[in-house]
Amino acid sequence: MKLKFHDEGQDVTCIETHYQRSGLASCYLIQSAGEAALIDTGTARTTDNIMQLLTLFGLAPNQVRYVIPTHVHLDHAGGAGQLMQRLPEAELVIHHAGARHMIDPKKIAAGSSEVYGEEEFARQFVELLPIDEQRVIQATDGMRVVLGKRELTCIDTPGHARHHICIRDSQSGGIFSGDTFGLAYPELTTEQGPFMVLPATPTQFDPENWHQTLDRLMALQPSCMYLTHYGAVRNPEALALTLHQEIDAYVAIALPFADLENPLDALETALWSHFRERLHAHGNRQSPAEQQRLLGMDVRLCAQGLQVWLQRRRK
Repeated sequence: MKLKFHDEGQDVTCIETHYQRSGLASCYLIQSAGEAALIDTGTARTTDNIMQLLTLFGLAPNQVRYVIPTHVHLDHAGGAGQLMQRLPEAELVIHHAGARHMIDPKKIAAGSSEVYGEEEFARQFVELLPIDEQRVIQATDGMRVVLGKRELTCIDTPGHARHHICIRDSQSGGIFSGDTFGLAYPELTTEQGPFMVLPATPTQFDPENWHQTLDRLMALQPSCMYLTHYGAVRNPEALALTLHQEIDAYVAIALPFADLENPLDALETALWSHFRERLHAHGNRQSPAEQQRLLGMDVRLCAQGLQVWLQRRRK
């Protein structure tokens, strides 16, 4: 895979992970006073490009102090084991509820293989490698790590997943948000700004906590949000309002199907209607086929997430 990256300023570099397609997923390199950290990892297939970038920037592997996946979903943490093998001084910082899956990834590997099929799992993720427990820091809310002359603060951010942290950077004033602050693919940006998508993927969509998480992040007055999907977005307060609206919209879309045994297809159809209306209002004029290419996987995952949420409500 070809190395692709861009400078976000403030010694922050956005790295293309080549997950599924270009422009879908990224991870970040932060530098300060001769030390470095990685926020999210991509998959195992991203590792060589990250190591190539370190060489390009004149950084030795032992200068990387921290590898910090925002959560254990594999587009964010799938390559953590491979990276830790190649970064001898690095410590892994991970939400305390997700740490066990990094130390012993057998369960998450088995579950992912079941979802994707063994052949597709191997194609996308190669394999998940365990990480020595002695090198794992279990992040709690408000925990800080020092990177050169900057501090990185971990924030417990449920809503998308219970094992999700965001990371506030003291130098830039920005927040590395994983999936908590939504998705904004470059191809869908118009003169109105980024087109925000709320990723209510399986299995832990939590509307009430997500509203509270967004409010908490905005109370920190971030200068920008560094999205894994994809790149930095500015004017976060206005974008947060859109995400609040989307949480409520998802609930309103899902509830009419609460009594159906298997509402997945109906939910997906309703979500597509919602997104196409929003895309048109946002000034997007892509063909239905192009919209499907850009958003099809996310809409299906959101439908699955809403179905699981309905099942959980019934119980």
